[in-house]
Amino acid sequence: MKLNDFFNVLNRTSLVVQIFIGLIAGVILALVMPAWAGKIEILGQLFITALKSVAPILVFVLVTAAISNYDSNQPNHIKPILWLYLIGTFGAAVVAVIASMMFLSQLVLSQAAETATAPPTNIADVLNTLVLSVVDNPVKAIANANFIGILAWAIGLGIALRHASETTRKVVNDLSDGIGWIIKGVIRFAPLGIFGLVATTVADSGLGALLGYAHLLAVLLGSMLVVALVINPLLVWWKIRCNPYPLVFICLRESGITAFFTRSSAANIPVNMNLAKRLNLDYATYSVSIPLGATINMAGAACTISVLTLAAAHTLGITVDFGSALLLCVISAICACGASGVAGGSLLLIPLACSLFNIDSTIAMQVVAIGFIIGVIQDSAETALNSSTDVLFTAAADIAAKERG
Repeated sequence: MKLNDFFNVLNRTSLVVQIFIGLIAGVILALVMPAWAGKIEILGQLFITALKSVAPILVFVLVTAAISNYDSNQPNHIKPILWLYLIGTFGAAVVAVIASMMFLSQLVLSQAAETATAPPTNIADVLNTLVLSVVDNPVKAIANANFIGILAWAIGLGIALRHASETTRKVVNDLSDGIGWIIKGVIRFAPLGIFGLVATTVADSGLGALLGYAHLLAVLLGSMLVVALVINPLLVWWKIRCNPYPLVFICLRESGITAFFTRSSAANIPVNMNLAKRLNLDYATYSVSIPLGATINMAGAACTISVLTLAAAHTLGITVDFGSALLLCVISAICACGASGVAGGSLLLIPLACSLFNIDSTIAMQVVAIGFIIGVIQDSAETALNSSTDVLFTAAADIAAKERG
């Protein structure tokens, strides 16, 4: 086959199919020739690094361009999307608490865990971190991928540029288009990146390390599946009043799969942007809602915090009444929304939730260590749920608005 023929076949093949082929090939390589998996690790590293590198500048430019060129007569769908984010995160916490109380998990707690970063001690610390992130230096925010600070500066600059000349706003819009072109190029390499990531993960971790926590993982993943296949579809149906599952499966397939292996909501922002464009969603809406979702829409994190906290409580013989369970749902939802502002993400917020049941911090940090052990699956599934829900709720609000209009 000539090289041109190969590229023609490649262009005619769906990107999702290519990613699936890369996934299967990575598993086969890791099982048959594990020594080779380390040699292609660079493919996964390059893909994740490229996504993480382009995501901050992408968000900054796209949000700035969207707001500076925003038509005041155009309806804004951000508010209903924000409500979907908050309700969905709280609903995920409720599902996780119910699942944990129905299927009690037992942990093996022995040695204190050591972590490089101290967890926050109360909700005020989480909120304080978020507020400080908003006023972070813009250059530092972009360099450190502080998306809360990036959003704040992009919104401010976008509002200021609305008073600029038409030429200036056109330049910003052209810059946005240029960044979008670069994103398309990065995403085209997703199959190779997934191939490298899967091969390395399976070869290094395998499944043996996870068998000891099979029950805990089952409760955790089961909770996330219920959120993805029951709670989220119900919320989408509430908005669009028709069968939500075609949209749900599109988002899980084309956003969730990539997010599962990159394990980064920030890295998946370009993928979600590209999907939103292909779904013909309103640009002014998704250019803001998707970066915003990557910072506050954390249903998967709410599940993680709730399940591991209640597993610790059960192991220690602590009785959890209805009031405490409801309060845990609220705390888990708030902590999940603030997870992006805390180094270590959702796992380092577990001690905060454990404090609700007077669980000693030493014991709580052992739970965090267990979280890191199962992290190869937990973090992947959590990110897939978080990121795919960003574009799902954006699409639901956009479709509902168009049907009303």
